[in-house]
Amino acid sequence: MNLDSLQSFRSVADAGSFSIAAARLGVMQSTISGRIQSLEKELGCVLFRRGRAGAELTPAGHDFRPLAERIVQTWDQARHQVALPDGFSATFRFGGPVALQDQLNVAWVLWMKEHAPTVALQLEAGYSDTLTDRILAGTMDAATLYLPRQRPGLVVEELLIEKLVLVRHPQMEGAWQDHFVMVNWGQDFGREFVEAFPDAPIPTISVGLGALGLQYVLALKGAAYLPRSLVDSMLAEQRLCPVEGAPVFERPVYLVYPAFSRDPELQSLALGGVRGVAATLSSGA
Repeated sequence: MNLDSLQSFRSVADAGSFSIAAARLGVMQSTISGRIQSLEKELGCVLFRRGRAGAELTPAGHDFRPLAERIVQTWDQARHQVALPDGFSATFRFGGPVALQDQLNVAWVLWMKEHAPTVALQLEAGYSDTLTDRILAGTMDAATLYLPRQRPGLVVEELLIEKLVLVRHPQMEGAWQDHFVMVNWGQDFGREFVEAFPDAPIPTISVGLGALGLQYVLALKGAAYLPRSLVDSMLAEQRLCPVEGAPVFERPVYLVYPAFSRDPELQSLALGGVRGVAATLSSGA
């Protein structure tokens, strides 16, 4: 089985015709036929029924189609991850939770562009367990996580303390509790919030992303707990106001990476940049 045969199978299945598939792929129809016959021989089944109306998938062909799609997609993904753009010497793959502030990643990318201009960067967002598994599998080089799992082969270090502050829209009317947008910052935050505000009504809007929570605060003239780094500039511009007397909650952000790197020198450089950027953000510089 080879990719040319799989591509030919997909093309015939999509077009419903060997001749149209051949024209789309820029090869002779006999080439397409030979590839399909070879594939059928390897699989031990007939994939198409030919008739006046064209080529129709057999039941076996229908069963094989999603598998062929998955194989080709996996290959395309592997080629994308392994291949380097022209002029680049290496790739560093960095992940983070979907709820984490964008400021850290943006500042780190700018730092890498200055200090390692020939390193291609792949940035991905995901949930903690997924990112941890990818680091262990070697398909990701490092990640920032809120609640990392301690696993053999992983290094987990505290990177920074993220401060969550209660802010409101300057035109909000009434009590902030009546217009509160609950951003899901994890179980610890939920417990601390209930302890601090035991009489607060159950929020009618809950979201999983800080950036989305900010959009709702602005659109609905509401209130929410958001990272200080995300709202500092808006507080300075008075587009948002702090809720006076509200407690500030803290949650640690961890840097997670493999104990044994495929490229120790690049790992040291990239993680040094992450630590430096985090220290700058923590100091408020």
